[in-house]
Amino acid sequence: MGGVPGSKIVQYDMGNLNQDFPVELSIVVEETCQIRHTALEAARIGINRQLLKEVGRANYHLKIRTFPHHVLRENKQATGAGADRVSEGMRLAFGKAVGTAARVQSGQKVFSVWTTPQYAEKAKASLRRGIYKIPTPARIVEERAAEA
Repeated sequence: MGGVPGSKIVQYDMGNLNQDFPVELSIVVEETCQIRHTALEAARIGINRQLLKEVGRANYHLKIRTFPHHVLRENKQATGAGADRVSEGMRLAFGKAVGTAARVQSGQKVFSVWTTPQYAEKAKASLRRGIYKIPTPARIVEERAAEA
């Protein structure tokens, strides 16, 4: 099949990795689908940039919960003059690797942010920004740790 193309995802954990936060906000997908590595990276950049600006690096922990393992292939078609003589059509149509995707099930968490209660609304707004970059309907789920 040839080599697997490199993933565009730069980081999987961002923010303050040393502190435990009481509030967890997650993007949960509602339909089973594939999310390309480029879409995951675009969503990560949007969420992380908003969190840095609104909340500050010390007050959150952002994590990507999926990994793009599935290799996507494309059978390139020749176009232009004389393409019909060069092209093989659907003969030997296995295709070349063009990218990777994460296969997600309905109800699976894709992104999670841990933060403090005072920043929960701002974190929710930044996750909403990330939902726009994902190719499936999704919702934000909030979980709070039991108060001691």
